[in-house]
Amino acid sequence: MKNVKITAGSIILILCGLIILSCGGNGGQAKLTWWQFWTDPAIKPTIEKMVADYEATNPGIDIEITDLTWANGHEKIVVAFSSGTAPDIIELGSDWVAEFSYNNQLASMTKDVIEDTAGFFGWTPGIYNNEIYAFPWILGTRVLFINRDLARQAGYDDRFIPVNWEDLRGVCYDINKLGKDIYGFGSNAAEKHRLYKKVLPFLWAQDGTIITENGKYAVFASEKTIKAIEFYKELHDSCSMVDTQRRLEDAFLEGRIGVIISGDWLLKRIKNEGLKINFLTTLIPGPNYPGKSFVGGEYLAVSQASKNKEKAIRFIKYITSKENQLAFCKANYSANPSNKEAARDPFFMDDENLQIFVKQLEMSRVPCATPQWVYIEDIIEKAIEDILFNDAPIADEVYEANSEIQKLIDSQ
Repeated sequence: MKNVKITAGSIILILCGLIILSCGGNGGQAKLTWWQFWTDPAIKPTIEKMVADYEATNPGIDIEITDLTWANGHEKIVVAFSSGTAPDIIELGSDWVAEFSYNNQLASMTKDVIEDTAGFFGWTPGIYNNEIYAFPWILGTRVLFINRDLARQAGYDDRFIPVNWEDLRGVCYDINKLGKDIYGFGSNAAEKHRLYKKVLPFLWAQDGTIITENGKYAVFASEKTIKAIEFYKELHDSCSMVDTQRRLEDAFLEGRIGVIISGDWLLKRIKNEGLKINFLTTLIPGPNYPGKSFVGGEYLAVSQASKNKEKAIRFIKYITSKENQLAFCKANYSANPSNKEAARDPFFMDDENLQIFVKQLEMSRVPCATPQWVYIEDIIEKAIEDILFNDAPIADEVYEANSEIQKLIDSQ
């Protein structure tokens, strides 16, 4: 056997090779922790498959999923950040991003995603102080659902679509005249996080707003706000069933309500339960022509304390890709992709109801990006509840709410 001469240089090369092999050749082993809210059996397996596929093609990456619930998820996230135990990747509600960005708990991803912004809807809630802190993932909006049979009984043909407030008022009033157990409109009871989302679209349809773009001043007290609430209150008082969202949807599906505002979860329910109902979906009307709706959703952010920021952002780009958003929406029968290329897929374009949701998504507004939004939401909801259920004067409540919002802004 020939003698083999081992030099110091050879030893170094061997050691480097071993290190590369042990790291999977992709920049090092990394365990990424991801907290997310999608626990529905209809969609969770799809998310798990996405993760498994990513791990298979990135052998140095291990992703650990932790499920949260909307009931206490926000509280757990707050505790995790304050205790230094936050995950690498975290799913946030659209109105939470500014709160955690303001507290310097999220990593800016501006330089890594700035080239992606043109290809996605819904960036506004993910931006704070001109920095991008969260990537839009799954969005959600609301549209009008109309019972065609009730509209026909009220004298409207199948071509009718309410494009303005007068059209909407007319069809709701006329359906309401059909019988004592038939209602023209479904108005939400005082359900937290729900009622204000039904009223604000009528403000946004007039290009009204709540606080100025620079976040310094409350402008909720305006003629536009008063007109929006007046219109909603008119429907509420004159021709509405008033109940929880679920019961309003039940009544709509039973043929007892002509018009409701709801999300694509109702489409999923109709499909999954095999319900036979003659209905249409259409854009929420404004004063003179189709207006805007409320849009929220789930955003993916990276913890400031994460030691794997670049790998975390790379995974976020993967999970929000066209292919994965399509897989998500098909599994969930939903119309809420943030990815614009995915939104143009025949899955949406060939389904008239899903197409309406995509169109409405393009004509929607998000709440103002402020760390105080959770508390501003409470103020607005309380004012609307007092107006609808306690007959409080609209102008008084609006101006009082504006004052309280300004106090919150000044306290920052």
